[in-house]
Amino acid sequence: MPHTDIYDRTGKTVGSVELSDELFAAPVNAAVLHQVVTAQLAGRRTGTADTKTRGEVRGGGRKPYRQKGTGRARQGSTSAPHYRGGGTVFGPHPRSYEQRLPRKMKRLALRGALTAKFGDEAIKVIDTFGLEAIRTKDLAGVLRALGATGRVLVVAPGRDQTLELSARNLPTVEVILADSLNVVDLLKADLILIEQPSLARMQEVYA
Repeated sequence: MPHTDIYDRTGKTVGSVELSDELFAAPVNAAVLHQVVTAQLAGRRTGTADTKTRGEVRGGGRKPYRQKGTGRARQGSTSAPHYRGGGTVFGPHPRSYEQRLPRKMKRLALRGALTAKFGDEAIKVIDTFGLEAIRTKDLAGVLRALGATGRVLVVAPGRDQTLELSARNLPTVEVILADSLNVVDLLKADLILIEQPSLARMQEVYA
């Protein structure tokens, strides 16, 4: 069973904790990870792009010129796609980009992402942040003491307004709940900082 050190807010080691085999020693399937990431990013698209067809553009009701005798090709409407201001052929229309995936596949990808990050030594466990007030400076000091650089994903056991508001002005820090993890945020982070109570919640939801 994998285990890791527990740090306090000053960066000192205060103990160790055993991690779940189901979450941190799971098989890493690159193909499944790719498919889940693709589906998650596709689901974030709004799908509101829209173009007008020749039946939707304004005008074009009158025949541009007579059918015969001009020496030019016959034309029926100026709303045709080859006219300036005419309709668009095969343009985008509002649609959903959502890709439905089996729940087991999502869980397999999530466990694989956690295992990969643990193997890269990109996971640290902190006993508690201990923030007494909403101060970005205090949170930045804790992260500095822990050696947290780059993109940091903080996993909180529950809603913590003090922590969330303190991290709001740190552009490279994101706070996420233990029961709301997703593959994209896990893979994007350079360091995953987990509050110790979150481990039990993650075990309960994802194992």
